[in-house]
Amino acid sequence: MIVDSYRFLPRSFRPFYEGRGPFPGEGYPVWAPFAKRLAGSRIALLTSAGIYLKGSQSTFDLDGERARPEWGDPTWRVIRSSTKPDEVGVAHLHINDDDLHTDPEVALPLRGLDELVSEGVVGSAAANHLSVMGYQDRRLEDWRRTTVPAIIDHLRTEQADGLVLAPA
Repeated sequence: MIVDSYRFLPRSFRPFYEGRGPFPGEGYPVWAPFAKRLAGSRIALLTSAGIYLKGSQSTFDLDGERARPEWGDPTWRVIRSSTKPDEVGVAHLHINDDDLHTDPEVALPLRGLDELVSEGVVGSAAANHLSVMGYQDRRLEDWRRTTVPAIIDHLRTEQADGLVLAPA
């Protein structure tokens, strides 16, 4: 199987990502082998679309980002696998959220993952998935110190074997 990592990006983005090479401090692209068969694995989703649950979670900090355009809110939200489309809010300054309000599956394919589980392609879906705001400070200091360790702890609690970054 050939995976086109750029399929869902606007065509103009492809040259930037395709030829960028490693970021400063990266010796090589981040990669971890996947030891289990997918059909026996529990998979979690991570969206970078700034999705949150209206009424029960706070929005991502758009005012902070407007005040400091180089900054992005490094917090994260847990999204239940049973979340309905009308429960979803979107807070992100760098994407057009109209499509996400119409169909959140575009950025967080909960039903799509459920279909793969029912077909036996994936063993199971995590009970809770994750959402972040994809635009971040280039240094990623808050992410390295706080966000990533907390997300890893959450994924271990969920007993997730793999994480899929949903397009956003």
